[in-house]
Amino acid sequence: MTPSAHLQTATSHILHALTTRCAGPIHVRQVQARLVVLDLASNTALASRFIDVCHSLGLSHLTLPFFAHLPRPHVFVCNTLIRAFSLSRTPRVPFSVYAHMRRNSIRPNNFTFPFLLKSLADSGEFRQGLCMHTHVVKMGHLEDIFVRNSLLNLYASGGGDMALCRRMFDEMPHRDVVSWTVLITGYRKLRRFDDVLMAFEQMLLSELDPNRVTMVNVLAACASVREVGMGMWVHDFVSRRNWELDVTLGTALVNMYMRCGRVDEGLEVFHSVKEKSVLTWNMVIKGLALAKNADEAVSWFNKMQQEGVKVDEETLVAVLSACSLSGLIDKGRKIFNALINGEFGISASIKHYECVISLLVLGGCQEDAFELIRQMPFEPTKTMCRAILAGSIAHGKSRELAARKLIELEPENGAHYVMLSDLYTEMGRWSDVEKVRALIEKNGLQKDLG
Repeated sequence: MTPSAHLQTATSHILHALTTRCAGPIHVRQVQARLVVLDLASNTALASRFIDVCHSLGLSHLTLPFFAHLPRPHVFVCNTLIRAFSLSRTPRVPFSVYAHMRRNSIRPNNFTFPFLLKSLADSGEFRQGLCMHTHVVKMGHLEDIFVRNSLLNLYASGGGDMALCRRMFDEMPHRDVVSWTVLITGYRKLRRFDDVLMAFEQMLLSELDPNRVTMVNVLAACASVREVGMGMWVHDFVSRRNWELDVTLGTALVNMYMRCGRVDEGLEVFHSVKEKSVLTWNMVIKGLALAKNADEAVSWFNKMQQEGVKVDEETLVAVLSACSLSGLIDKGRKIFNALINGEFGISASIKHYECVISLLVLGGCQEDAFELIRQMPFEPTKTMCRAILAGSIAHGKSRELAARKLIELEPENGAHYVMLSDLYTEMGRWSDVEKVRALIEKNGLQKDLG
């Protein structure tokens, strides 16, 4: 057999092994050793396939030493590595690969930048993203729609600049559904819900059909501003297109209806979603809490556990909030005690304590609320203090006594003194304000008075 034929046979065997037999680190390292021994590491097809297999097995870290020993890898291999690490959300590695390309005069192409820009957006490397924008322009790839959309996504990300995103969007000669969806998603992240709905209407006028991601973001905006009309239009659009209600889209629809007070429609959608997550259940319980239907919320909470769905922190906040809003003291206490006793496998957070303290004070059990504050492993929050003062008013008790009780419980917490001082200020009791100031100075508490 000629050397050329031998290499072709070896290449075929290695490709076959990568495709069918690699199942873990041992197999991957065996293949890597053969690539090195047979001097086939620089083979573009083999190197790219090796990187893909490592990524699919969660072994992307094994590709870096392999890549580092390639004398001058093909741009396709570099792109494969950038894509693998951008999908695994490993910050800085894709940019390091790009820097390696530049040092070795490997010219990037239009497939290099989308995943590179995605990794920079995910890791919040906005300044490096701006540098990439200049490289894109210099290398003539700005007209590529995928590259442009990736730049839009960079500017619409958490560390980006939405004004730049909008300006670039407006300058685009051609926009696709991804362009519009990136813009809409960016507005939603900034909670600019009116802009979300306006951009969505403009998108429809451009005669482009939205995709699932578009709809999920629009439904989130509808839920936040209680725009049930637009939300129902989205639901009708989904039905007319016969889209299956997967867990993401289904949960977004349930949330929209529940937040808009359309409980029956929300429950109807819930039952039509085949695969439900804990978030889907949480949306129902939260919606029932907002509708002040606490008994039904607790019933759904119990049903959730009966069906084997593991509750999370937000589930418990939702059901405790429902009990608080409707004054179900006994049921709320029972759930909270189960949480404290570890029955849900979750540690009680400050949010859970806030819900229960609100439940107790609104139910007239202020002494129990004070005792819980004394025992809890957290400092009282402003929410708790406001609940206690609100409970004092609701039950005809003195706000001053409530504030003094908080100081008695936590004399080292300056926030309580500030609250009492503010109360005296409202009442025009200036001499008492001065006394509180003197107490703060005497105890060495550094808190600004309102």
